[in-house]
Amino acid sequence: MEKTLRELAELSGGELEGDGSINIKGVSGIREAGPGDITFLANPKYLKELHATKAAAVIAAPGVDVGGRAAIRAKNPYFVFAKILTAFSPAKKYPGVVMAGAQIEPGAEIADGVTVFPGAYIRGGARIAGNTVIYPGVFVGEGSVIGSGCILYPNVVVRDKVIIGDRVTIHGGSVIGGDGFGYATEDGRHYKIPQIGGVVIEDDVEIGSNVTIDRGALGDTVIKRGTKIDNLVMIAHNVVVGEDSILVAQVGISGSTELGHHVVLAGQVGLVGHLHIGDGVKVGAQSGVMNDLEPWEAYTGSPALPHREFLKIQAVMRRLPEMRKQLNEITKKLERLEKEKETEKEGE
Repeated sequence: MEKTLRELAELSGGELEGDGSINIKGVSGIREAGPGDITFLANPKYLKELHATKAAAVIAAPGVDVGGRAAIRAKNPYFVFAKILTAFSPAKKYPGVVMAGAQIEPGAEIADGVTVFPGAYIRGGARIAGNTVIYPGVFVGEGSVIGSGCILYPNVVVRDKVIIGDRVTIHGGSVIGGDGFGYATEDGRHYKIPQIGGVVIEDDVEIGSNVTIDRGALGDTVIKRGTKIDNLVMIAHNVVVGEDSILVAQVGISGSTELGHHVVLAGQVGLVGHLHIGDGVKVGAQSGVMNDLEPWEAYTGSPALPHREFLKIQAVMRRLPEMRKQLNEITKKLERLEKEKETEKEGE
């Protein structure tokens, strides 16, 4: 595939700078790019490497020195890069048939254009809409509904009573609709509480590998439209995740916690149950969230604190050894002064 720089600028919505007739054959990183490639600069710390790149053109923000190269200018170079990379990576085509070796129980409804690979198992009462792709080893439970244009990669498990919207991607090994972790304790023994709710995954959600999203105890666990979930995330029963949120690897969310829209939880963030996390909240890596969080604020630490407050505490903590030394010196000085006063009183 080959496109001119002008075509790429028009396709991506960026502003062309320089020779638009340059032919671009591929997209590469700053270090790897060759004479026929376009690269991008989204982080200023790579500016020195940009000046040394062999790329024919660069995607960069307005005002960035690109060393005289032809460029596509954009306020968000990373977004323009994503659109251009998509153009060079056309969607894979699937045959749109149920292949030999796929197990489809009576009563399952498979729409035209669905691809089901050998080794997949679809229970009766399940419904799968058109142009969805079901890879080998996928299990779809009784009564579950999967929308159109979805991709379920190998060994995804979709249990009973799960509803998945359109254009949802679920990567290998994830389990959607497993039992919530609910037990009643009596006389020192734990009795399982039946988990009879479901899971609702709305449109345009992407779920990474080895993610677990538990079914609700009574109602549903809900992942709202446009949310993106990284690998190894655990979402407990009756959690609600708002629209366009980002959950990074190893996040854990306890039961009945509700997240607003555009929430960002960085890697290894843990949330206790029954919390309300406001819209637009950002929580730093490895933070432990024990309380409700106000909207459009950043939090860090364990327990999670407003980010600026956390930074002030960290600044003090770095000085603790010095402050301890000063405190010891002051204590010794006070002890000497007290002894001197006692000696003076005895001499009177």
